Amino acid sequence: MSLQSTDQIADLITRIRNAVMVGKNEILVPTSKLKTGVVEVLAKNGYVASFEVVEGTPRGMLKVIINEPGMTAKINEISKVSKPGRRVYAGADELPVVKSGRGMVIVSTSKGLMTGREAKKNRLGGEVLVKVW
Repeated sequence: MSLQSTDQIADLITRIRNAVMVGKNEILVPTSKLKTGVVEVLAKNGYVASFEVVEGTPRGMLKVIINEPGMTAKINEISKVSKPGRRVYAGADELPVVKSGRGMVIVSTSKGLMTGREAKKNRLGGEVLVKVW
């Protein structure tokens, strides 16, 4: 298994999606600041239970607890919006709304990663990275 991926976020999203489909509670992925930021936003909004960075050599790992044992996952669908071949940018007024507000998008703004609601409230646009509900 290679530790390098061309699209870090797509790899993280795919691992989370696969784990939810087979009923796993946790996953391990190679860590990066961007992956940690995305998982932090997911945890803050209740889509994953918790996460921690496990230091190691040559690279640390990010341990993501998707849901507690015996509980069902809160993630129904998770997908990557902006891809390396086609970046998707949106202004503060054009940020997408997922499932009539029941879901969320994660946006990379000049002030860091945040949800679409937070970006609208702060009047910030940016690259739309992930859609989850």
